[in-house]
Amino acid sequence: MKAMLCEAFGPPESLRLGSLPDPVPGAGQVLLRVHAAGVNFADTLMIEGKYQEKPPFPFAPGLEVAGTVEAVGEGVTRVEPGQRVLALTEAGGFAELALAAESDVFAIPEAMGFVVAAGFPITYGTAHGALTWRAALQPGESLAVHGAAGGVGLAAVEVGKALGAHVVASAGGAEKLRIAEEHGADALIDYRSEDLRQRLKALTDGRGVDVVFDPVGGPVFEASLRGLAWGGRLVVIGFAGGGEVPQAPANLLLVKNIGVLGFYWGSYRSHAPDLLREQFAELFAWHEAGKLRPLVSEVVPLAEAARALNLLKSRQATGKVVVSVP
Repeated sequence: MKAMLCEAFGPPESLRLGSLPDPVPGAGQVLLRVHAAGVNFADTLMIEGKYQEKPPFPFAPGLEVAGTVEAVGEGVTRVEPGQRVLALTEAGGFAELALAAESDVFAIPEAMGFVVAAGFPITYGTAHGALTWRAALQPGESLAVHGAAGGVGLAAVEVGKALGAHVVASAGGAEKLRIAEEHGADALIDYRSEDLRQRLKALTDGRGVDVVFDPVGGPVFEASLRGLAWGGRLVVIGFAGGGEVPQAPANLLLVKNIGVLGFYWGSYRSHAPDLLREQFAELFAWHEAGKLRPLVSEVVPLAEAARALNLLKSRQATGKVVVSVP
């Protein structure tokens, strides 16, 4: 099979289009004919040797795919050959064929195309899980979403609106904020030119926001802590802004009764797979009802996967970037 190969740790430019042996599904595994693969910041870390998982060389990056079931291993009962699905993989998505555990494969609605499905699970799964399982966001509460035009940020804007929150979107620049507004944001903050803490207070009559969804980190994290309402919750998603990992002053948590919650959606795949099945049932229903409108800003052919990864590294992308596999 054709695959985009990582043969040694390095930048996206070090990847090359080559071939790997066709994988064979073992017990409990599903073999997929890949039509499209989502591109994630974690892919850039994996090929540079900075990710928690380090597959043996050579490997293809790619942690989420959409396509059709090619074959199933012993004991698989939830899906069958020919079915349209999306799936989560340990790696290997940037290839013509990919393996996934049965518990990581989900049948997709007929109305959902492969390109949209490929970029759906990690962003919407993260947004939904962070806001419901961890932050317990309630209808009528205020929600601040940082990096609101990126893949996971834009998903959080839409999920927040579906949950009945008043959504404040923050991003760098007018164009990114326009995209967040088109996807339902009620108020906007340009954190390049505006004081984030002051704006969070001003937009809530001095009270502060109830929940912060933060995939950015850095100075945004500090300002968000101080822009939380009494009893507020800040969910740490990641550190796309670069720099040092921020620290939370315990005295501030105490006097404001606020919580800082970590959220790594991928860990639920092994710890609570049934919860993911329930989650995707709700997310697919929201998509069919028009509450979720995933934005795929770039579709890049497999041979140009390096360019797709660089779009994420440079933070030029809005919504999702997807690799198309012929």
